[in-house]
Amino acid sequence: MLMVMLQMALLIAVGVLWQRLAPTHITAIAHRRALTDLVFFILLPALVLHVIWQAPFDASSIKISLTALATLASSMLLMWLCIKCMRLTRAQQGALLLAATFPNATYLGLPVTGQVLGDWTQVVVLKFDLLACTPMLLTIGILIAHRFGEAQTKIHPLQELVRVPPLWALVVASALNVTNTPQPALLAHALQTLSGGVVPLMLIALGMSIRWDTLQMRFMPLLLPVCAIALVIAPLAALGVGGALGLETSTLTAVVILAAMPTMIFGIVICERYQLDGALYAAAVFLTTLLSMVTLTLWFNWLTN
Repeated sequence: MLMVMLQMALLIAVGVLWQRLAPTHITAIAHRRALTDLVFFILLPALVLHVIWQAPFDASSIKISLTALATLASSMLLMWLCIKCMRLTRAQQGALLLAATFPNATYLGLPVTGQVLGDWTQVVVLKFDLLACTPMLLTIGILIAHRFGEAQTKIHPLQELVRVPPLWALVVASALNVTNTPQPALLAHALQTLSGGVVPLMLIALGMSIRWDTLQMRFMPLLLPVCAIALVIAPLAALGVGGALGLETSTLTAVVILAAMPTMIFGIVICERYQLDGALYAAAVFLTTLLSMVTLTLWFNWLTN
């Protein structure tokens, strides 16, 4: 697992270097957005369509979703209790709630679980994310951002959901799956080719999203609860709930590792949009990602021994 994390770190480092050395005719943030848009609007929907179209729909799908939802709820509740004991601005409270609740299940979870457990985990990752994390982020997460932020933007969570291409791909793929529609060889090859670009580009985009300047000592006391919840307590919750629901051992291992992922990158966009403390959230992303090199290795070794 440690070697896999180091391999992931190399691609993330490419993103960090590209952030600093990219041609100046386009800003660094424009480069990052171009990559993330390519993944979000084309490559990730292709992966969802390719995998979910052929994946079995059984009781484990519901169990994965319920485990993910219970894990998110546990993390959010615990972080809410923590911020009640801390002196924080509302913008800081909202940023910390999002940072502790939502894991980087796709951008980092997809390559990590695929490398250490096998390609079969793609189905688990997509169900964990698209049946729980993404809908929760774009509904409850946005409501939290609106409540604690200073932006006056009117929100329509359901409208936010219908603007997510991977969710549309999930709906289409599910319909094709349940109707037993065969996947044409030509289309399958095209989808597989597009899917191959998801992992490296997501890791490079992750590296381009890291903001080194945000990791300041004044943030450390605020980030300790986030690190504890995201990297330790959330996977424990997933292990307990998934085990109680009877998830098969290998699937449970994948779900726990997904729950142990560091803070979700996409939350930076929400913080910027709703005027939460973006610097604090970015610091949480950086610190949890750095610490996850160790914690994910420990979780994997424990779960597989």
